[in-house]
Amino acid sequence: MRIVQIPLLRDNYGYLAVCEETGAAAVVDPSETDPVLERIDQEKIDAKAILNTHHHRDHTGGNAGILERRKLDVYGHKSDAQRIPGITRPVDEGDEITVGKERGRVFFIPGHTTGHVAYLFGKNLFCGDTLFTAGCGRLFEGTAEQMLDSLKKLKALPADTLVYCGHEYTENNLKFALTLEPGNRKLAQRMERVRAAREAGRSTVPATMAEEIETNPFLRWDSAEIKDNLRKRFPDLSLNPVSVFATVRQLKDQF
Repeated sequence: MRIVQIPLLRDNYGYLAVCEETGAAAVVDPSETDPVLERIDQEKIDAKAILNTHHHRDHTGGNAGILERRKLDVYGHKSDAQRIPGITRPVDEGDEITVGKERGRVFFIPGHTTGHVAYLFGKNLFCGDTLFTAGCGRLFEGTAEQMLDSLKKLKALPADTLVYCGHEYTENNLKFALTLEPGNRKLAQRMERVRAAREAGRSTVPATMAEEIETNPFLRWDSAEIKDNLRKRFPDLSLNPVSVFATVRQLKDQF
């Protein structure tokens, strides 16, 4: 599968997931109409579907305009049938979808919203705003317990899984991560790479799951350094995974 990244809005990413054998493609999280349609034409592909990870407008805002000009199926979680424009294919955990000859699997990963899903094609994971490169989404609708369970599900994927998330937030996420785990050498090295990429105007997405496990504080609830730093700030904090995750999320919200 070939992945085409499309910068949208201020810091969003949409994607074209293209079956190289057939030319069929899916549009992932189109927040805008015209840039997506222009890229479809440039790539000379046959767009068949829209894959929405969740209902937020910065991931679905292009649906209506695209559907006015193209006849596409629209996928999204079954609980968001009233919130995702044009949805025709409600999905849930474990469902299989196809793009040309490529087969994808649906993961139900609530937390950021109650109806959030991810799509996995081979090693390509489209995870919207649940897992960011070096971060995770805010808990707008779900609970810390839900989000932790969702992140555990993604963390269990193979190390070479490529994380295609919804936003270019990596540098700011790493700045925050360094406040919690300044002794993490791999984290510091990643920050150097990311700063160089951003200064050169390059995207920092995707990253591998291995890199996320090593440097993303929202996947490092077992880190001794993170727990020690949290305990210094919150002496009565329980250091179970949910409490660690929830506290890290609260600190990021204020960062």
